Amino acid sequence: MFGRPEQTRDTMGPAFLDPDRKGSRAQEFEEMLASRVVGQERAVRVMSSLYQIFLAGLDQRDRPIGTLLLLGPTGTGKTHVVERAAEALFGTSSAIVKIDCAEFQHSHEIAKLIGSPPGYLGHRETGPLLTQENLDRYQTEDNQLSIVLFDEIEKASDSLWQLLLGILDKATLTLGDNRRVDFSHSLVVMTSNLGAREISELISGGVGFAAAKAVKNSTNVTDEKIYRTALEAARRNFSPEFMNRIDKVVVFRSLQEQHFRQILDLELQAVQNRIIHCDGSSFTFQCSDAVKEVLLEDGIDPHYGARHLKRAVERILVYPLSNLIATKQVQLGDFVYVDLSPETGKLIFSRYHSADTFCEIPKPEIARAISRNIPTQSARGIFSAA
Repeated sequence: MFGRPEQTRDTMGPAFLDPDRKGSRAQEFEEMLASRVVGQERAVRVMSSLYQIFLAGLDQRDRPIGTLLLLGPTGTGKTHVVERAAEALFGTSSAIVKIDCAEFQHSHEIAKLIGSPPGYLGHRETGPLLTQENLDRYQTEDNQLSIVLFDEIEKASDSLWQLLLGILDKATLTLGDNRRVDFSHSLVVMTSNLGAREISELISGGVGFAAAKAVKNSTNVTDEKIYRTALEAARRNFSPEFMNRIDKVVVFRSLQEQHFRQILDLELQAVQNRIIHCDGSSFTFQCSDAVKEVLLEDGIDPHYGARHLKRAVERILVYPLSNLIATKQVQLGDFVYVDLSPETGKLIFSRYHSADTFCEIPKPEIARAISRNIPTQSARGIFSAA
């Protein structure tokens, strides 16, 4: 298995190896994850490294594949990166054993995870969540691993933290009926918003179009403060033996303007995918740069991260599009161009036979039609939205 080093033809000496080069599957996983997660390169690299260790067979047999604690401001993508990892590996973001720790704030609620011991009332009425069957449910022949997410771990009772000690250290869990669950083929991820109030004070007033240059200059300093604040909050709240069993603590960066622009493009693509799956009303749409600016100005809030931008897209864009579908103003195969009226500041939705038809129309003609709210010669209708 371990032979002599590979020798070069010229010198017959040892050939130097490249330990930074990833395998094709790990590289593909990292690239796919990076295309769907914005602004959190370190989290992407950590997930990819753990997957590479698993593929190489060097993961420890008596411990989980990896144990991660994700910290940072709300809305920066802590849960999102786990869901996108599941999507990259298994084809669906729901291929996760997700435990919402807000549901386990009292010690007696731990029975929902491991079940009640025999003889207790309700022992056979409901099955425990953390069974071997649930862990292995999403495994495939190519990826025989599971992703277990403990979301907002700081909200759980001390009993759940004690339960995690055995999982993180020995990769085993004993259920109420004495069955053992093996976590050695599981990636255990915990998220937390600890230090959120202090972090919010650090980044408030720093994100916006007017202060873009100042934000760019101070981003590294702010992220360093966020890192220290989140890590200190975790050490205050979690016991040393708990923190000592975590392989990696990843603190997510605050999102900047360029990150929100990338997230907006992803959100618009997600809206397009939803439209494509509409029964009988599949069409394509495109937003002008002016509309994108409106969405960004309304959707950027440093306190709420990307979630606030998603709400802006739903309110400003998706709701009017749903009205067009419900009233059958758009048909299968149509192309809808969304622009902003310079006079009224309202969104203008214009419909074309296809995207090719839209591209053939001179842009000055489109601009005049939008300003007057009049259909162009090749457009079949134009609609305005408040």
